[in-house]
Amino acid sequence: MLRDKVAAISGAAGGLGPVVARAFLDAGATLAVSGRSNERLAELLETLPGSSGRVHPAAVDLTDESAARAWADDIVRKLGRVDIVVHLVGGYRGGSPIGQIATADWEFLHDGLVRTTLNVVRAFVGPLTSHGWGRFLAVTSPKSQAPTGKNALYAMAKAASDALVLALASELAGSGATANLIMVDSIETPGADAGAARKPYGKLTPGREIAAAMLFLCSDEAATINGVRLPLIGRG
Repeated sequence: MLRDKVAAISGAAGGLGPVVARAFLDAGATLAVSGRSNERLAELLETLPGSSGRVHPAAVDLTDESAARAWADDIVRKLGRVDIVVHLVGGYRGGSPIGQIATADWEFLHDGLVRTTLNVVRAFVGPLTSHGWGRFLAVTSPKSQAPTGKNALYAMAKAASDALVLALASELAGSGATANLIMVDSIETPGADAGAARKPYGKLTPGREIAAAMLFLCSDEAATINGVRLPLIGRG
């Protein structure tokens, strides 16, 4: 399905990253994966047996615009192209009423959710539109459209990140490339299952279902799907 495609996965060492990476490898893609540390990337590679030569890791601080651009340039230089970008960098702060919001929490969310999305979009829009076919995918939350007092900061950050992806979709229209969001409440991954069992949070969507939706959006059959929030609100 994705043979000869190059997929860049940012935040690949996070909870959803190994599931998505495995799915894209099984579909035939070559991967360029980024994380904040070489240690986390080494752990990721251990979850991908049999992938030698098809996964290219890089420790990248995506809050740094120049580092994001250098990563994109390096992928093109080494692998010849970038066909798909899956942006999985995330993070959460919340639980406090608005009057008790901490500035440090906003700075954390702005860097992790807004700044990284901006830097990744800017770095990869050129490669994605250089050969008449491209896909950009990110994960969002229903909270971006339905904020409450105790998740105000998270909702603000996700809304800003979503706006950028949807603006990218508008810019990509007619280019052969698309940009879409997958909307989930909470993600069920192998590493998160035990924690979720102890403290249920939201409606869980299995990571494998998210990865399957991503693969569909990367198919030729999904070429006309652009600028949508695909809802995958799961159980719970």
